[in-house]
Amino acid sequence: MSTNSNTVAIPADDPRRNLVIANPDNSDAEHLAVAGDTYTILLSGMDTAGRFTLIDMHVPPGGGPPPHRHDFEETFILLDGELQATFRGEQRIVRAGETIHVPANAPHQFHNASSKPVRMLCICSPAGQEEFFKEIGAPVATRTTPPPKVDAAQEAAFFKKVMELAPRYRTELLKEAK
Repeated sequence: MSTNSNTVAIPADDPRRNLVIANPDNSDAEHLAVAGDTYTILLSGMDTAGRFTLIDMHVPPGGGPPPHRHDFEETFILLDGELQATFRGEQRIVRAGETIHVPANAPHQFHNASSKPVRMLCICSPAGQEEFFKEIGAPVATRTTPPPKVDAAQEAAFFKKVMELAPRYRTELLKEAK
């Protein structure tokens, strides 16, 4: 068989890797309260050989992370609701059925300014963001369980932990999503 210089051989199947079927409502799913939202890890880097992670995100009214940036690609697929997304300082409304992609290193944030919860899928490539969420998040019962109530001292301790761990996960928190 002759090969063209543009042809790349596809590697053999790796039988050590398994089919994964993830259900965010399954009792085995990992649900984490993170900064007012609830994130359910559907696929981790362990499931995808580090290529990407898939997270089901429940963002209640008023929810969403502070402005930040990171050196990995991030895509959001809105399933329900609408978000205010800020990308390099420009605000946009993103609605159910739409997908937004944030290139690596770009300042951004999302905020649920509506009165209804938002549900979206988040894909981070390569994987790793789920490990950050596991370190900073609090386990909760379901994908829509609200985060536990915290007092000012607990909130300050949470943000201190986030600031200390963020560089390890190639993330930088910003004052504004410029």
